Amino acid sequence: MDNVLELKKINKIYGEKVKTQVLFDLNLNFEKSSFNSIIGASGSGKSTLMNIMGTLDRPTDGDVLVNGKNISSLNKEKLAELRNETIGFIFQFHYLLPEFTVLENVLMPYRIKHGRVNKEAMDRAKYLIDMVGISKVENNLSTDISGGQQQRAAIARSLINNPDIILGDEPTGNLDSQTTETVYELLRKINEEFKSTFIIITHDKKIAEKGDRIIELTDGKISTDIKR
Repeated sequence: MDNVLELKKINKIYGEKVKTQVLFDLNLNFEKSSFNSIIGASGSGKSTLMNIMGTLDRPTDGDVLVNGKNISSLNKEKLAELRNETIGFIFQFHYLLPEFTVLENVLMPYRIKHGRVNKEAMDRAKYLIDMVGISKVENNLSTDISGGQQQRAAIARSLINNPDIILGDEPTGNLDSQTTETVYELLRKINEEFKSTFIIITHDKKIAEKGDRIIELTDGKISTDIKR
């Protein structure tokens, strides 16, 4: 199968005078349409790895390939363009814009990319909102819906540009166990329907086991990598 994302010999060191190495020679490939979990204790390097995979941070050395293209030499503008077109983000905190409705929030990445919203984009946004089960509140301000609905809105927003990769950083960390179960069923449904590659970072083993592959990070190194 084709790899949508490849990490080759990734190292990350913070600091100039006092250097702290967080990631050590990481090699990881993610197949198209796969559903992956990355697990590790606090301080294991999960968030640093997520930021590098999402092009929000650069490795100290090593290469990141997206759809076979080495992105190491891209400038900030080109990286931002790549992010907007290729990667969807779902964070623990939904980061919806409070002054906009659910529908407007979902359309925001499309608006950033294209400026104007055409009928096709509007139809897609409404389809995604329906898919995640929040059609009844699509015209509510994002502050006037429940936590579970906010996270569903964030999921719909992550899909509006039809990205190849969805990165989830503790996407159900703020939700109760029943809502967590519902959200994960939804992510799997999206994975099957849109064939997006999911990479979910979590500290919860029960959540991680919902993936087809579990990668465990320990002190910046891969300690286990199990395909189920």
